[in-house]
Amino acid sequence: MTPQRPTMNDVARTAGVSLKTVSRVVNGEATVAPDLVAKVRAAVESLDYRPHLGASMLRRNDRRTRTIGVLLDDVSHPFSAALHRAVEDQARARGIHVLTGSLDQDPVREQALATAFAERQTDGLILAPTGGDLGHLEAHTGMPVVFVDRIPAGVTGDSVVSTNVSGAAGAVRHLVAQGHRRIGYLGGRRLLSTARERHRGYLRALGSHPGPAVHDLHDPTAAERAAIAMLRAPDPPTALFTTQSMVTTGAIRALRRLGRERSVALIGFDDFPLADLLDPPVTVVAQDPSRMGRTAATALFERIDGYDGPPREIRIPTTLIPRGSGEL
Repeated sequence: MTPQRPTMNDVARTAGVSLKTVSRVVNGEATVAPDLVAKVRAAVESLDYRPHLGASMLRRNDRRTRTIGVLLDDVSHPFSAALHRAVEDQARARGIHVLTGSLDQDPVREQALATAFAERQTDGLILAPTGGDLGHLEAHTGMPVVFVDRIPAGVTGDSVVSTNVSGAAGAVRHLVAQGHRRIGYLGGRRLLSTARERHRGYLRALGSHPGPAVHDLHDPTAAERAAIAMLRAPDPPTALFTTQSMVTTGAIRALRRLGRERSVALIGFDDFPLADLLDPPVTVVAQDPSRMGRTAATALFERIDGYDGPPREIRIPTTLIPRGSGEL
């Protein structure tokens, strides 16, 4: 016979406290005396007690599930992983669990996962929008949403994003300061606000004399092909500005394939692992995904706790890290 799952009554008997005290400890209320909290936690551990989340939600007066959803492009990507970890740490400190999904820049997947999280009655959602129609969020009016990394199109809400325009402009001005006048641009999907903003920064730095540009690059292979074609053109650029780490990877492969890694300068937007160990080391505009995650989590918890002020746009500063490739 399968042993019965321990109940809250079992925890109360083992700890020698009331059922109400166990409930308050399990639900994370801060009004329980420390010695009683210690007794309850010891009993929970000895019994291997696991609360029934659905029943707990029904008993709670505020109807919260103590869960939030986080939907990012790819949680295995270093940027997304750092952002996610920061959200998770903030949530854990509040006794809140995090449900996570990867979107792969797929609007259909975005809608399906957002709906699934809403149906599970998550208390809120942190979302890196794919650039598609976000009208599906209107069906989940009781679930606060904070957008991260990108500004949403067609809907309003708190957004936590990098200083994309000024970061890109600063990178291109840095190349100009090294003597470069023909600077090529390799960018991602223009459907995304990040790509549009970084291109705007590139144009702001070069004014009426922009270099060759290729947009809507979707993977390192496409970026490599575009960079090779640009560098083999009759009037090739002497420097490249790339707008995300995936595009930067393709550009690095192109430069090495052509033997131009020490004669064509390169600055990439967004840092990536081992960038400082390449030859030459890669100069980058570094974002701060951990700070973005902490800020997004704080904004979401404020909304969950009842803040109903106007939508906020919070910009997290970027940092230019000169390492060598941008100083050729």
